[in-house]
Amino acid sequence: MIGANRAFIVLLALALAGCERKPQELAISGPAQGTTYSIKVASAPDGIDAHALRVATDQVLDSIDRSMSGYREDSEISRFNASTSTDWFEVSSDLATVVDYALKVSQASDGMFDITVGPLVAAWGFGPKGEPIDLPDEAKLAELRAQVGYRKLQARLSPPALRKSEPGLRVDLNGIAPGYTVDLIAERFQRLHLSHFMIDLGGEVRAQGRNARGQPWRIAVERPIDAEPEPYAIVSLDNASVTTSGEYRHYYDRDGHRYSHTIDPRTGRPVEHTLASVVVVGPTTMYVDAWAKVFNVLGTEAGRKLALERAMPVMFIEANGTELHSVTTPQFDPLVSSDK
Repeated sequence: MIGANRAFIVLLALALAGCERKPQELAISGPAQGTTYSIKVASAPDGIDAHALRVATDQVLDSIDRSMSGYREDSEISRFNASTSTDWFEVSSDLATVVDYALKVSQASDGMFDITVGPLVAAWGFGPKGEPIDLPDEAKLAELRAQVGYRKLQARLSPPALRKSEPGLRVDLNGIAPGYTVDLIAERFQRLHLSHFMIDLGGEVRAQGRNARGQPWRIAVERPIDAEPEPYAIVSLDNASVTTSGEYRHYYDRDGHRYSHTIDPRTGRPVEHTLASVVVVGPTTMYVDAWAKVFNVLGTEAGRKLALERAMPVMFIEANGTELHSVTTPQFDPLVSSDK
């Protein structure tokens, strides 16, 4: 397992009442990477059935698990993390591609996305050991911050390899590997001559082509509240990906203070802002997966400024108690469906 993804998007069953499923429409679902996946194919060619979809999907999931799972001691990333060598460490092309892209997002966001901050995440109680008995003090944070930082990590695509300049550096790909997984599944489906499908892996969503009614796929964004899931907005997608990063489920309270699972690499502390969730639409699922974390760290004002500079379709949903308020970029507005 890679671990539970932090995105929260739900797909609504928006079929018209009374419509019957077309014979060629397929649907499969199952557990994966500490969460679940749901896949719909609106128009499958002859010879492609649910079993073929599941085989193709499982092959990708197994490959990513063996390469990028931090929960498997024998995975590539676990072996790289365990190594104290500062020489180049040979890895698969997939792993090098993901780390290389993560470092590019780190550079473009001035370090707001950092796949090396796992020790800080664990220190604040969001690692495998859970909530800490004692919160980290300044001395502990200074010690941990000296051990992390994306600039201490390099990726090489040919031949594929990783290198660390800090022997104890560790890499956690939970914030980007699920998105890459969805992209690989989409590529596998395209090789099977599938053109119209929707893939949802723990809230990382890729929508390709049209749904069974010949319309863009309609994806519901969940209201960022501690209650039963219900839609806040619906976006229409055709050949695009969408995800959400939010603070409203993964947190704990201590002495009247809420501690978020999202760590600000600048401070080594959980973020503190009124942004409840952020929704990002983009060309690939790896892209939206990583950038959603960037905007979640930055908060609404700084995040929207960066999104505007990069002309990205983004929605920021803020919470004031039970009151929700959203602001968007101009690129996001045309994607919002007028009805729910």
